[in-house]
Amino acid sequence: MPHSSINYIDVFNHNRASWDRQAAQHCEWSRPVSADEIAAARNGSWRVRLTPNALPSGWLDNVRSLRILCLASGGGQQAPVLAAAGAAVTVFDASDRQLAQDRMVAQRDGLELNVVQGDMRDLSVFADASFDLVFHPISNLYVPDIRPVWRECFRVLRSGGTLLSSFYNPVVFIGDRDPAYAEQEMIRPRFTLPYSDVEHLDAKALADKQRRGDALVFGHSLDEQIGGQLEAGFFLTGFYEDNQPRPRFVIDRYMPTFLATRASKP
Repeated sequence: MPHSSINYIDVFNHNRASWDRQAAQHCEWSRPVSADEIAAARNGSWRVRLTPNALPSGWLDNVRSLRILCLASGGGQQAPVLAAAGAAVTVFDASDRQLAQDRMVAQRDGLELNVVQGDMRDLSVFADASFDLVFHPISNLYVPDIRPVWRECFRVLRSGGTLLSSFYNPVVFIGDRDPAYAEQEMIRPRFTLPYSDVEHLDAKALADKQRRGDALVFGHSLDEQIGGQLEAGFFLTGFYEDNQPRPRFVIDRYMPTFLATRASKP
């Protein structure tokens, strides 16, 4: 039977430990940029990604002297590049091992980088209007409630500041994950939105996932993702979709499953 409450599971600390393990195993999002990439960024040749492909023109063309918060984006990738490109960067993440990758790049390449560990839903360590831009790549699937994330982003941005965020199209969370369906290229809807590992998996599947140390995930609706930004006070100023270059699910082969938004604080 599905679970009715997530109160008995410490999702934050479970997922923090899961990402510590993934970082130790050098997963895709835990492989720091090279010294050559940092040198190129210092010379004006750089890019960071919200989704697999490049950002649209005008979304983040010049970062020199900007105060940037890289939110839930440790791993030694985006934050060091932005710092090398001339921004004053703070990287904030739940996983200390992910942040260790940023510390390593900063030390290796002589970068000034502020590194802070914590929960993306609570940015109380930062004062109001501390940043010009928040860069928030796909990560809010690891928290069960995201409206606090948008409210905190709004608070720590200055007036006129920008939020760049990305997330999965929630359609990826509704399908039955039995490999037999994937082998037949079938999509069998099973779960409703918003989706929650804790609420929707049966007791055995949830226990197995916890025992393996896999991160617990949550498929937030577009009302929570986009509507939540608007409710927090943002104006939506840009939107795009992107394809999954290495499809994990059948649906990835038929539609773009990455979504990205650009929003401004009045």
